[in-house]
Amino acid sequence: MARVNPTRMELTRMKKRLSTAARGHKLLKDKQDEMARRFLYYIRRNRALRQEVEALLSGAMSAAALAGAEMGEDALAEALFLPAAAVPAQFSTENLMNLEVPSITLEGRQAGAGLPYGPAFSSEHLDRAVLGMETLMPKLLELAQCEKICDMLADEMERTRRRVNALEYVMIPDLKKTIKSITMKLEDNERGNLTRLMKVKDMMVQAARAEIGG
Repeated sequence: MARVNPTRMELTRMKKRLSTAARGHKLLKDKQDEMARRFLYYIRRNRALRQEVEALLSGAMSAAALAGAEMGEDALAEALFLPAAAVPAQFSTENLMNLEVPSITLEGRQAGAGLPYGPAFSSEHLDRAVLGMETLMPKLLELAQCEKICDMLADEMERTRRRVNALEYVMIPDLKKTIKSITMKLEDNERGNLTRLMKVKDMMVQAARAEIGG
């Protein structure tokens, strides 16, 4: 509890601080609850995306292995000799609970989407592998975005939790104790002043009686 002058002005100031702290505590609690709700949503989305990505990747790798066995390593390398087309993605940020979270948007299908080779001498398994990897890319980008948002939300939730606890268990109780202490001292002072006034009144009455009697 901070040491303060037990004055009415200080009491008013402490009450205003308590009111502000209580309002801030409520806002932070609401923010904490909303962040927890959003965090659970992104955790579930992250789990679902990871399962999709693993399934797509496993399927594409299996198809590539079958294609290699069917076509041979040299023919497979020749079919995939051409470089892959770039993914037209736009990277930006968006506001989420006062956090600047990443946002990755694909502007459309890959430039030159499809198979980067002639299908005449290629394996059907290779076609599946290439098209599977093409389908995998947007999911992979969304998964990376989702995981980053989860990390940022977790950090912000921890910071908010510390602020809420500081208000709830330190600042607000300290302000209440200070207000109670000032109030008690002011009441003691008022009782002391009242006692002194009564004594002065008694002295004046006795002095007046003495003059009349004299």
